[in-house]
Amino acid sequence: MKQLLIILFSFSVLLFSCTAEKETKPVVQDIKELVFASGALEWDDAYNLTAQTDGVLTNASFEVGNKVLKGTILATIENKNNQINTQTAQEQLAISNENLTANSPQLQQLQQNIEFAESKYAQDKLQAERYQRLYESKSIAKVEYENVQLNAKNSLANLNALKKQILQIKQQAKQQQITAQGQVDNSKVLQNYNQIVVAESGTIIKKLKTNGDYVRKGEVIATLADEQKVEAVLNVDENSIAKVKVGQLVFVQLNTNKEIIYEGKVSEILSAFDEKTQSFICKVTFDTKLKSSLFGTQLEANILVGEKKNALLIPRNYLGFGNKVNVKGKNENVIIKTGIISNEYVEVISGLDTNDVLLPLKL
Repeated sequence: MKQLLIILFSFSVLLFSCTAEKETKPVVQDIKELVFASGALEWDDAYNLTAQTDGVLTNASFEVGNKVLKGTILATIENKNNQINTQTAQEQLAISNENLTANSPQLQQLQQNIEFAESKYAQDKLQAERYQRLYESKSIAKVEYENVQLNAKNSLANLNALKKQILQIKQQAKQQQITAQGQVDNSKVLQNYNQIVVAESGTIIKKLKTNGDYVRKGEVIATLADEQKVEAVLNVDENSIAKVKVGQLVFVQLNTNKEIIYEGKVSEILSAFDEKTQSFICKVTFDTKLKSSLFGTQLEANILVGEKKNALLIPRNYLGFGNKVNVKGKNENVIIKTGIISNEYVEVISGLDTNDVLLPLKL
């Protein structure tokens, strides 16, 4: 990572005037302070297409650079278990549906029992009415009458129990149907996992699996991104990140064509330190569309973190420890207040003027 750069935007006038005696004086000049950063082009809204089930990848005919639309089936995963489970669940649902119809064997048997119970009750009821008349005429004993009445009551109770049973069986059949339908729906969802479907339209920037690969649930098949939203991702040295702010102007050179300088602005500064690159990450969006925006293109950038008009400058090698400079005609070194300092130049805030003549530092 490079140190801070100071670029002077005037090339027609020498920065430092020299007398016939090679004396150096401070000069007033406009300067810009830049922070250097390297990085790469990335596309926004990048996401991974992952396998949702285990199996062998087939029909993966896509390639890097292909543009795909949302909903496109990019590949399929062969998983026989999901197919078998779906077929089994559908067969169980068919049985459950049939159990709710009049063709259900259990309901048919129960309906026959109810019809028999109704006939039995009708007969017992008629018998009870006959015995009641006989008992009232004192033609039979009381015990005979009570036995017949008891038979009628038992027949009615049995009939009512069977009617309640048929309601319970229908309710159980309905519950089984709901469970079977849920299993079918779940099986269809799992079977749909066999298809790798594009979640959002974009361009394929990485292909990590191909036909015949055995993939496991969670493995990345491909990576997609939106090539219409290009950004530069920069690695900024920890010594310089404090100077970088959102909205600052950035000058970017792509390694594929360093003759063109693109302008952009800092759009985001990630708060966490990146251990992999040992730097802080910031993102840059461009003011104009790039002529070439291949994903991963390496680049160099300079972030404009400071700019001053009419700054007083001296060479860096004239500045000593403790901000001391050697001025002609003065017995002691002069302590100055500095502004921007780079490897080559120093901005003087106070302590010198353009009339002072600088001498090399005393050893």
